[in-house]
Amino acid sequence: MPMPATQSALYALSAERLDGSTQSLADYAGKVLLIVNTASRCGFTPQYAGLEALYRRYRERGLVVLGFPCNQFGAQEPGSEVEIGAFCEKNYGVSFPMFAKIEVNGENTHPLFRLLKQEAPGLLGSQSIKWNFTKFLVDRQGRVVSRAAPATSPDALAAEIEQLL
Repeated sequence: MPMPATQSALYALSAERLDGSTQSLADYAGKVLLIVNTASRCGFTPQYAGLEALYRRYRERGLVVLGFPCNQFGAQEPGSEVEIGAFCEKNYGVSFPMFAKIEVNGENTHPLFRLLKQEAPGLLGSQSIKWNFTKFLVDRQGRVVSRAAPATSPDALAAEIEQLL
């Protein structure tokens, strides 16, 4: 398994933040990442609270949660980047990095999610993301170590996160 190729592939990517700035994923090298496709009007939206709790509990030890809003599932993220940021901050006190809206499936899949899905396929090897709040855990070397379903609560990932820290 070519570890350096996986590592360099993840860290070679970048994504647009909610404020329009470009964030290189290389800036997160050496951190444990929990990468999540999010939505503000989803039954799983309250997971923002659990994601923020994980971030606050483990950020000093090297965890970074990265939120990627997506409007591909039931049009549950219709707002602008400004509206998404205001919603997350006001309702859940989100302080972890949030990014501009992306697509996680189809022809316009963001390169990060294309890589995540290749490295950690879903059930029966599917590379599709089935719904909002699918979670990918990435180790300090940039390797995707697991994928969790939308129904998996953020707190259920705490033990696995502890092992990677």
